[in-house]
Amino acid sequence: MKWYNICNKISLLLHALGSAAGYFLIEAISRHSFLEAWEYMTGRPLVFAYNAAFIFTTSLLVYLFRRRCFWRVIVTLFWLILGCINGVLLTTRVTPFTGPDLHMITDAMKIGNKYIPTAGVIVVCAATGIGAILLLILFIKGPRYQGKLKWRYNVPLVLAGALAFAGVTQLALEKRVLSNYFGNIAFAYEDYGYPYCLAVTIFNTGISCPRDYSESEIARIEKTEENLPETKEGDYPNIIFLQLESFFDPELVNYLKLSEDPIPNFRKLMKEYTSGFYKVPSIGAGTANTEFESITGMSMHYFGPGEYPYKSILTETTCESAPYVLKNLGYSTHAIHNNEANFYGRKTIFPNLGFDTYTSAEYMPEEDDQNPLGWTRDCVLTDEIMKCLEYSEDQPDYIYTVSVQGHGAYPEEPILEDPEITVSGSPTEERNYQWEYYVNQIHEMDDFIGELVDALSDYPEDVVLVMYGDHLPTMDLTLEDVDNKYLFQTQYVMWDNFGLQKKDVNLAAYQMAAEVMDRVGIHDGTIFRYHQARRNTRNYQVDLETLQYDLLYGERYAYGGENPFERTTMRLGLYDVTLDSLELVSSADFTYTIRGTNFTPSSQVQINKEWYDTVYINPTTLMITGQELNDFDRIAVMQRSNSSTRKALSKSYDRSCYALFRENKWKLPANEQELQETVK
Repeated sequence: MKWYNICNKISLLLHALGSAAGYFLIEAISRHSFLEAWEYMTGRPLVFAYNAAFIFTTSLLVYLFRRRCFWRVIVTLFWLILGCINGVLLTTRVTPFTGPDLHMITDAMKIGNKYIPTAGVIVVCAATGIGAILLLILFIKGPRYQGKLKWRYNVPLVLAGALAFAGVTQLALEKRVLSNYFGNIAFAYEDYGYPYCLAVTIFNTGISCPRDYSESEIARIEKTEENLPETKEGDYPNIIFLQLESFFDPELVNYLKLSEDPIPNFRKLMKEYTSGFYKVPSIGAGTANTEFESITGMSMHYFGPGEYPYKSILTETTCESAPYVLKNLGYSTHAIHNNEANFYGRKTIFPNLGFDTYTSAEYMPEEDDQNPLGWTRDCVLTDEIMKCLEYSEDQPDYIYTVSVQGHGAYPEEPILEDPEITVSGSPTEERNYQWEYYVNQIHEMDDFIGELVDALSDYPEDVVLVMYGDHLPTMDLTLEDVDNKYLFQTQYVMWDNFGLQKKDVNLAAYQMAAEVMDRVGIHDGTIFRYHQARRNTRNYQVDLETLQYDLLYGERYAYGGENPFERTTMRLGLYDVTLDSLELVSSADFTYTIRGTNFTPSSQVQINKEWYDTVYINPTTLMITGQELNDFDRIAVMQRSNSSTRKALSKSYDRSCYALFRENKWKLPANEQELQETVK
């Protein structure tokens, strides 16, 4: 056919136009707006052209086949499906689809029914089946290239296209059209395009081997630490890290007008105790990376763009950390987070960082004390921190606490009925509402800081408490908007109850643990000794990169060739849930009360391995209704995850109903009416 011959002659041009059109559609899906995709294309034409060229380069493979129409459809579907996945994910979370997400495909399939109703699953399966049939028909009946396949020309040309694209990539990086460091993964996707960023997060991970890496080089680096004193002997203080979600001083934003100071407690502590700016690896998101730096003493700068070690290397190996180092000195190590246990994979990762216990929101009796966006308030953390201190009376404690109350995204409409602090001065009314919500949340967080310091002031043991924000809030701040002219920066304060000298200094997150240890006379741990000896010295960053590579990816020369850190047997929660007794409250609807200890709103009953709706009354009482129990039924109480999977986290030993009824079987309590009213 004449038109077919014409298309063959100009196929490369059509390829280029189709790649550009397809990429525009992908960005429109990812940004949920054709207008925003247009503004991106016209505002960053070189980046748009680069990503369109990326898709064009991948589609050059069709020239190696006769069924080019079929393979063009396959390549097109591949990119469109990736675009749709990203668009769907961005409706439920702030971070886009990245390389590490590929490792969680099976989990995504398991939880798909939570977001897609049964009818939706049927439609998806039917559409997939129909699509597969249509592709099969296209493969069999579709047009084929009738000319001779000239392999000696086609293969070199495809390879030349790939090499040319690699050269363009290097040029774009050198000219700063693209970047290979992502401070905020969501912003990076918006700035540099979905195909490029996705590819980078897939293929550029870990720490590259330094050019001069060798056993002698590691020995040279370690020799520079010889002047450090030995770790002091005697009693060590309790060390508490409190990482505050999106917490920073809003008075640093030069256009904001606040009715009062939202963080008076934190500001007072900064004036009286060691404090300064806290350099963090991300903006607006990436809590886990600030956490990683603060726990391990390793800098995120040397990892892949947008990488989360919690989702990559730490899923495979243990890593030197403050918990491991302090455990060798007799410390008990605890993690606390008032969010669900599986967030950022912490339940799996924390044992590879040396934690003995992990108390997540599912183990907190007050987890339902939530702010208007549904995040558990930080005030519940005071009791949890004090519980950890009392858990191991004969040991000093290292406690790493991660807060969540300040989490976005912040509402663009007023949802606080009577805000204690009012805000004005933002460019738009919607942004004023966002700032007003945020400021009132960190004001409550500041109240929590005051309560925690008061509680620790009366504690009979020595305590060091380090508090800092993990990153700036997601408010599209620019350098011109903040007085300190730096966006990768929050503030910290190092409080103590035994008279440490005030020494104000600006620190990076990866330097803080070493600084705290140095202040209390601890000089252990390869990475922490390095910071103590080498901070602000010549080649500090160069040698840090080499050392990090050796400890995580190299031959571990610093450890004598072996990884000395064994994964801990971490327990979730401090205390076991117990199941003590069972009472029939009402025989009319078979309502039972279950007595035990350490119940929380996440405690749920299983009867004969099946879940039952459970009402949380208090830490010693649960209630179930609607199922008649007999002597041979087995009952258990489990802590159930608040994540989408809703999997059991831990459980009490299941017991027979006969054993639990004991002598009170079928007897109604005298205060049945009172109990029913309480439940209502």
